[in-house]
Amino acid sequence: MTIHRPGLPGDLPEPELLWARWGLLAVLEASTEEENTPSVHRTGHWADAGGLHLDDCGCTWWTLAQAGRGRFVLYGEDESSDVKWYRPAVDMLAGAPDWLPYAKLRDLIEGHELGCVYWYENGAWARAPYPEGLADDGLDCGMNRFVDRGDVLGAIDLGGSAETDPELLLDRAERGLLTTELVESAVSGSECNHWDLPAMLRALRLAGLSADGGEGVTGGDGSSHALQTS
Repeated sequence: MTIHRPGLPGDLPEPELLWARWGLLAVLEASTEEENTPSVHRTGHWADAGGLHLDDCGCTWWTLAQAGRGRFVLYGEDESSDVKWYRPAVDMLAGAPDWLPYAKLRDLIEGHELGCVYWYENGAWARAPYPEGLADDGLDCGMNRFVDRGDVLGAIDLGGSAETDPELLLDRAERGLLTTELVESAVSGSECNHWDLPAMLRALRLAGLSADGGEGVTGGDGSSHALQTS
């Protein structure tokens, strides 16, 4: 699957699949130390009450959040994006639905911190229209790590675990069947000593990936606490 430059809505996988892949990496990277680090200083992949996040501490940062059943918003920036410097200015919120977190997004736009916004509802991704001369919005460099399943597998480092196969972990996450037992097994059978199991299980619940507890990717009533729209 190819992500165009600039990105097209159809380039993105279904949001539940994107969430599962991203969320699994957040679980595997979770640590108590990072939990206690202010979000503006965090790096890697992580889950919190605001959704899923990634930040490489320099070139790219992104957030994927939910806004009720069947609604998601993806926003962020990669240094490859031409959007925020394009003239005349690109309205990244043109045509957007009223449930987006406008206060947050407008604050990022005013601070020249946002590269693009995509939203999902009624079974499809969408974004604002771009002028023909715009070369890139950063979606490719930002999100291609989740589009190719092989790339996701390559990012799963279990430290030589003899008990758990990365393919199994990813498959279970994508099918909504990831369990605390499976995560515990990956940790106990690993040669690495950096695992923080309590933090990993907290991330598992925050990401809604646990098949043995929690409300799943969206709340049981179809709502989400992850997105503030004021």
